[in-house]
Amino acid sequence: MAILPGMPSVAQRGTVLTDHVFEVPLDHSDPGGEQISVFAREVVATEHRSAGARDLPWLLFLQGGPGRAAPRPSGRESWLDRALRDYRVLLLDQRGTGRSTPATWRTLARRGGPAEQARYLTLFRADSIVADAELIRRRLAGGRPWSVLGQSFGGFCAVTYLSQAPEGLAEVLIAGGLPGLDATPDEVYLAAYPAVAAKNAAHYERYPQDAELARRIARHLAGHEVLLPSGMPLDVAAFQALGIGLGMADGSDRLHYLLESALEDGEIGDDFRYQAQAALTFARGPLYAVLHEACYAQGAATRWAAQRMRARFSEFDPAAALGGDAPVLFTGEMIYPWMFRADPVLRPLAEAAGLLAEHEGWPALYDPARLAANEVPAAAVIYHDDMYVPRRFSLRTAAAIRGLRRWVTSEYEHDGLRASGGAVLDRLIGLVRGTA
Repeated sequence: MAILPGMPSVAQRGTVLTDHVFEVPLDHSDPGGEQISVFAREVVATEHRSAGARDLPWLLFLQGGPGRAAPRPSGRESWLDRALRDYRVLLLDQRGTGRSTPATWRTLARRGGPAEQARYLTLFRADSIVADAELIRRRLAGGRPWSVLGQSFGGFCAVTYLSQAPEGLAEVLIAGGLPGLDATPDEVYLAAYPAVAAKNAAHYERYPQDAELARRIARHLAGHEVLLPSGMPLDVAAFQALGIGLGMADGSDRLHYLLESALEDGEIGDDFRYQAQAALTFARGPLYAVLHEACYAQGAATRWAAQRMRARFSEFDPAAALGGDAPVLFTGEMIYPWMFRADPVLRPLAEAAGLLAEHEGWPALYDPARLAANEVPAAAVIYHDDMYVPRRFSLRTAAAIRGLRRWVTSEYEHDGLRASGGAVLDRLIGLVRGTA
C-alpha cells in the first residue's frame, strides 16, 4: 500500500489535524490491480502533541451510513473531546466517501454501463472497508493493534473487523451498531416499520397539532404538482420520507419546526422547499442510497426489501391519510425505488441500483464461530428504542460475541454518541476496561 504525501498539520482550537491519503486496492482479492485513494484525518489534542503523540494509542472512528464521510471536526466538540484524552483519533472517510476516491454518478459513468457500475459498487461494503483499515493500520500504527469506535453502520464494520481481522484490534467500542448476524433484509424491515410507527406516535403525542397539519400538507401534495428547487418532485411519498430523523435526539423537534414552515397562504412555501430538498437529496452521499440494503445482504438478493415489506404495513401507504382521520405516517431509514427516479443525483444510478438489488452473490460479513471465540475486549451500547438498528437483533449479537460487555439504555436515542457530549463514549471506555 502506498501513502501519498500528506498536507501540513493544522492547529484548530485545542487540537492538531493532519491529513493522510492512502492508495489501496480496489479489489483486495487482486492487490496488484487497480488502486483507489482512501482519505483519513488524524486528530490529536494539543497537549498530547507537544508531549509526543506517538506514545498515544490509535482510535479508528468508523462513521455510520453506509456511504457517509467521517465527521469534520471543529475543535474538541462532542465525543471527540473525551476520545482525545486517551487516544490519537483517526477519522476515516470510508472508500467512496468524502475525500476518498468518490463514487458518484459522474465517476461511475466512467466505469461503463450499469452492469460495470454495479460490479464496481459491490466492492464498497464493510468487508472492503475493514481490509482498507488493516492496510492503513500497518502503515500508521507500525503493525500494533488499534482501538476501533463504530457508530451505527460503523458498528457493523467493527463486527466485520472482529470476524475478519481480530489480530488488528486492541479493543472495540460500538454505539448503536450491533447488526443481526444472520438477519435478512426482510427481517430487518419487518422490525423497522413498527419502530418507526412508534416514533410517529411519540411525535404526535408531543406535537398533537402536527397531525392535522401533516394531513393538510399531504392532501395538498396529492392534488398539486410541487417541485423542489432541483426539480425533484415533492409528492406524498417524498413528504413521508422527511421522517428519517425521528429516531434522533432532536429529530421530532426538527420535524415539527419544518412542518410549521410548510404552508404559505395554502401553498408550499419556498423555505420549506429548500429545507425539504436538503433533507431528501443524496447529494452528500449517493452511496448511502445505493448500498443501504446491501449492507444487510449475505448471500440472497435484497430485491428492494424496504419497498416489499412496506406493503405489509398499510398504515404507511401514502393514500392512508388522504381520505380519513388517520395520521400521516412518516417513514424512516428506508430506501425506495422512487428515490432513484426523483433525486437528480441518483437518477443516473437507477439501473445500477436495480442490478444491485437483484445481486445474489453477496459474501458473508460475519463469522459466528470466530465471534464466539473472541478475545478482543469489546463493549457496546444498545439503545432500547432505537429506530434504525432493531434492539432484538443487537441483543442476540451481543450474546454471540464472547466477552462483549453490553449496556442497554433508554436515556439516549440512536445519536447518543454525539448528543451525550462524551458521556456515552466515557461509559463504553469504562466497560471495555472493566471500570464501569
